[in-house]
Amino acid sequence: MDQKKMIMAIALACCLPGMAQKRAFNIEDIYRIKSAYGPVVSPAGELAYTLSCSNLKVQKYISNIYINGQIFIADSMSSSPIWSRDAKSLFYTSDKSGTPQIYRKDICTNKVEKLTDYKLGVQGAVVSPDNNLIAFAAEVLPNIVDIDGSANKKANELKAANPVQAHITDHLLYRHWTQYQDRHYWHIIIYNIVDKTYTDVTPGNFHSPVFSPSGPDGFVFSPDSRELCYMSNHTEHPEANTNCDLWIVPVAGGVAKDITEENAAWDGSPQYSPDGRYIAYRMQKVPGYESDRFRLALYDRKTGKKSILTENFDNWVDNYKWAENSKSIYFLGEVRGAEPLYTVNIKNKKIVQLIADRAIGSFDVDKRGTVFYTYSTTGKPSAIYKMQKGKEIQITHYNDALEAEVDLRPSEAMWIKGAKGDSVEFFIVKPHGFDPSKKYPLIINVHGGPQMQWMNSFRADWQVYPGAGYVVAYPNPHGSTGYGQRFTRDISGNWGSYPYQDVMKMTDKLASLNYVDSTRMGAMGWSYGGYFMNWLQAKTKRFKCLASMMGLYDLKSMWGATEELWFPDFDLQGQPWNSDCYKKWSPSEYARNFATPTLIITGERDYRVPYTQSLQYFTTLQTLGIPSRLIVLKNDGHWPSGLSSMPLYYNAHLEWFHKYLGGDPAPWDSEKLVSGEEKY
Repeated sequence: MDQKKMIMAIALACCLPGMAQKRAFNIEDIYRIKSAYGPVVSPAGELAYTLSCSNLKVQKYISNIYINGQIFIADSMSSSPIWSRDAKSLFYTSDKSGTPQIYRKDICTNKVEKLTDYKLGVQGAVVSPDNNLIAFAAEVLPNIVDIDGSANKKANELKAANPVQAHITDHLLYRHWTQYQDRHYWHIIIYNIVDKTYTDVTPGNFHSPVFSPSGPDGFVFSPDSRELCYMSNHTEHPEANTNCDLWIVPVAGGVAKDITEENAAWDGSPQYSPDGRYIAYRMQKVPGYESDRFRLALYDRKTGKKSILTENFDNWVDNYKWAENSKSIYFLGEVRGAEPLYTVNIKNKKIVQLIADRAIGSFDVDKRGTVFYTYSTTGKPSAIYKMQKGKEIQITHYNDALEAEVDLRPSEAMWIKGAKGDSVEFFIVKPHGFDPSKKYPLIINVHGGPQMQWMNSFRADWQVYPGAGYVVAYPNPHGSTGYGQRFTRDISGNWGSYPYQDVMKMTDKLASLNYVDSTRMGAMGWSYGGYFMNWLQAKTKRFKCLASMMGLYDLKSMWGATEELWFPDFDLQGQPWNSDCYKKWSPSEYARNFATPTLIITGERDYRVPYTQSLQYFTTLQTLGIPSRLIVLKNDGHWPSGLSSMPLYYNAHLEWFHKYLGGDPAPWDSEKLVSGEEKY
């Protein structure tokens, strides 16, 4: 067949019914998506980034480093590239030796050097501007004199081999997220590449840096490589306050200085200006309130004076980066379901929006002011783009084949008048093969946090359920970020009031749409969203089924078992014996109203919302004779494992919704997945 006939045949096939239609998204498609992230630009203008993907069947993550679209590190276990000062080599982290260590590869010769060999592994590494030092975090037993982590590693091995297995503590915050502390603390270690020596520059019984679910961060070198700035909470009760301060310490070790001591709220995320004059940082004003507005602030190293740059920006400041001239700062801000890029002038504090209407994840800027950034939309996975002279150009295209094959559903935004007369935004994703003359079952997904925002960004939930025939709606009710700090704070002390009013008014709107079957509506949520499902159970019979993940059920017992007490102390306005919020907003107080079939999923190692909350809820539902299913993920915490547990999470939801709402069936049998009779 000649080329002309081939083109005509393809065109004809595309016109035939069904021939060129994309197929519905399914669970396995989640694990075909490739993610390019963390763009970093070299002084010479070269772009490095990490590309990750996963293999569901063999349960393996793959992560490599690319430069200008060409693979540079191909060991399948590398990430976090850092350019050398002369742009002739690249530092990076790799797990290929069994624990994460720092390597350096020469751009011209491809010679690879393993720089660190710290026995406990290297976390969150940063390289000094002179390229002679590497700072990283490690979880250590601070009372052990150690050089390269060997003594700490040996102590851990002895403990693991001890027939007596127990946890002992004399103070709170004895466990965090998924681990017991057991006298371990995160410390910052500085490795001297030339001398091959390790120095613990944050000794003592404090976490330095402070804990972060995504891994240790928040420490940085000064431009002259002589000083390190880091985050730490040195108060006697770190479990009950958010008083993280910024400290500076010489790179050789010594006495650290607290430079934000006067602020009893949170200070963190430090970055030195390129000229060395300032330290920029994010800060909050309200002690104990982890969801206070994150402001961008400035510390003058010469005068010691501090100032706030974004006081007039009534939303959270997230990731940021200094401009090379030290006169302005680029930052991301959470705004109305997006994460636009801004710049602020450090002298007149003027804020200018550079990139609007994008849910930007990470970014970097080259010397010419070209911005490289990642973002996604509900219907398009993340890619790397650049903004050059006002024109957006997509740089990476790793998901083009998937996008051509699979129907990735976009979202549309709608608004309602919610509680207090405030405008409330929510997003709708219509199902695969949508026909406006038909009626479809509806799933409402309420976010956790509760102080966060759903964005117009890619998320598997927004594709799996529409792919199975459901309309999906995800709201940003009171408590969400991105709509002004007053709107965010309105949820504190009001867990079951304003957000509930918002969601029910949204449900009214959705039920009135001609393509929504109001007799087949369900809801799901995670963390606070799980709590919200339990609150819906207590307050309405409008939904045919619910799905509650990692949800709070009995607020009084929750307070006594969670680890970060500052959160309930603030959001529920005290402790159970001095605040009526624990009774007023606790779903457990309304068991007499329960009637809706509910799927419950929890993690046995979840110390944020202990899995006993879900056990109590399930026991109540079963005793009342209400159809319910409990799934306990044995090895997971508040966030289930993406490869081993999340496919079960999606499958179990599809089973539950299919049973009560009538969408497409799940691809697997969840019980057989758990028993091993079926495999992904």
